[in-house]
Amino acid sequence: MPDLSLPQHQAEAPPDDAAAVSALRSGVMRLSRRLKHQRVDESLSPTEMAVLGTLAQCGSATPGELARKEHVQPPSMTRIVALLEAKGLVRLEPHPEDRRQKVVSPTERAEAMLEESRRKRNAWLAELVGELTEDEWDVLRAAAPVLEKLAHM
Repeated sequence: MPDLSLPQHQAEAPPDDAAAVSALRSGVMRLSRRLKHQRVDESLSPTEMAVLGTLAQCGSATPGELARKEHVQPPSMTRIVALLEAKGLVRLEPHPEDRRQKVVSPTERAEAMLEESRRKRNAWLAELVGELTEDEWDVLRAAAPVLEKLAHM
């Protein structure tokens, strides 16, 4: 069974810190699930959307690079890329330095879909934030860069 305790330097964290970590985990997971339901194209899986998002954020990549970034096995990524290509959302081109590999790039259709998805999710989240008090919004505004940092660690 995996060790789910706090990191060693926090092994004896005060109860308030442990409670905050638990609340953060729970809140982030619930919010993430709710955000995933705010999709523009229901025919795409969350994994397919994540791959398109990674391509939009990081630029073109090989299937192997995408697999590492998305924490999936290369054969799984090969299948995901094939599905996205069949849907006209990515294109495969020869790698400029290694002709044995392909480079995956999003199509204009994928970029437009991602932009619409971001718009829809931002609007939904802005509506929720509108229900916060000014003090709560100030705290959330200050926490946003920290949450972004955690997401990329």
